[in-house]
Amino acid sequence: MKRQIITFALSACFAGGLSAQQDTLKYRVCLKDKAATEYSLQRPEEFLSPKAIERRQKQHLPLDSTDLPVCRKYLDEIRNCGVRIVVTGKWENFATVACSDSTLMTRVAALPFVRSVEKVWTAPANHDEAFVPARDTLINRPVVHPDSVYGLAAVQIKMSNGDKLHEAGFRGQGMTIAVVDAGFHNVDRIESMGNIRILGTKDFVNPRSDIYAESSHGMAVLSCMAMNRPDVMTGTAPDASYWLLRSEDEYSEHLVEQDYWAAAVEFADSVGADVLNTSLGYYVFDDATKNYKLCHLDGRHALMSRQASHIADKGMVLVCSAGNSGMGPWKKITPPGDAENVLTVGAIDKQGVLAPFSSIGNTVDGRVKPDVVAVGQSADVMRTSGNQGTANGTSFASPIMCGMVACLWQACPELTAKELIELVRRHGDRVSCPDNIYGYGVPDLWEAYEEVLSRR
Repeated sequence: MKRQIITFALSACFAGGLSAQQDTLKYRVCLKDKAATEYSLQRPEEFLSPKAIERRQKQHLPLDSTDLPVCRKYLDEIRNCGVRIVVTGKWENFATVACSDSTLMTRVAALPFVRSVEKVWTAPANHDEAFVPARDTLINRPVVHPDSVYGLAAVQIKMSNGDKLHEAGFRGQGMTIAVVDAGFHNVDRIESMGNIRILGTKDFVNPRSDIYAESSHGMAVLSCMAMNRPDVMTGTAPDASYWLLRSEDEYSEHLVEQDYWAAAVEFADSVGADVLNTSLGYYVFDDATKNYKLCHLDGRHALMSRQASHIADKGMVLVCSAGNSGMGPWKKITPPGDAENVLTVGAIDKQGVLAPFSSIGNTVDGRVKPDVVAVGQSADVMRTSGNQGTANGTSFASPIMCGMVACLWQACPELTAKELIELVRRHGDRVSCPDNIYGYGVPDLWEAYEEVLSRR
């Protein structure tokens, strides 16, 4: 992902010395079944939160084996082999483990319930868990634009008529958005972000880190949706509530980040998220043998894509960035943007012209990608200084669209996740002739709301 996201300058320093014994290897252990489970689908309250159960019931979504936790008995036997459990994923039934002795994995692989074992991380030469990023300098003197409640960000919401949803009272109130990203630098100290409704944070890369000292990328992404300072900047879902989740490790590029991401979206389900934004995408890795090929863009090859394809089945909507490879040799969208039943967002400028870096589709099995487009070239964002700025990347087109989708769902609560995704596609300005560049185009979300209103 570090080759895909647009980041701001970040200085760093070291604190303390090396920690005692650090794990240098991580493996994904895929399991055959959940035969030893202690849970029952008839007792979902034992393993799903009330919010997760309510969401499934509201959308008439059946529970299935993917909802059951990874078997505790299996995890105990894996630990007994001498490895440490890092994260688990129940939807795809895996456990990610850490160790420093690769021979231990022979014992793990021999367990009767283990389907496969794959190395997903090797510690970089300069790996140091005690590494602490320094905070950027705060200025906190944003420019005031009294002629617009949105500040300079007006164009990026008006292109999809999101402002009309706001004027009608649909600003994301009651909606929970999970932002799965790389870090949220200075969000806790930027004065203009002080009134964002943050429900909580969780770091899946390093639980001991300060998520507000890590990457600035998630901070800029969050600002596109959550800003709520009239005349400075108003985002696309200013009254929504937010969970800030870190799954991206900017210090290396390995498959394990998809394991973290899988755990993060399952956590989002557990805390009652309605909509998820992820401005992350992967296709090349530090271990070049793991690099993806175009034939892998089928929505099933990458763990991240398989996991993403479950999200709508759990009653949530995933909005994700298409990728920034349009000017390079890859050119194509990046997982999880190839997943089924997600909204993959490409980037345009404020005149509606495709940004040259925006990745293109389609998937290898012929599905239209990207699904829609939003402003991602010279998008208006907040910077770590506390002042406004602009940034380039589908990373920002995605949250701009995500916030408006959340507002649309607030306006149309009777829709299921999959119905909402189809509604957005159906109101793109290229719906009569979608392509692999703009997808279904720029959606008119006010028009989408009016369609639903006419059916009531």
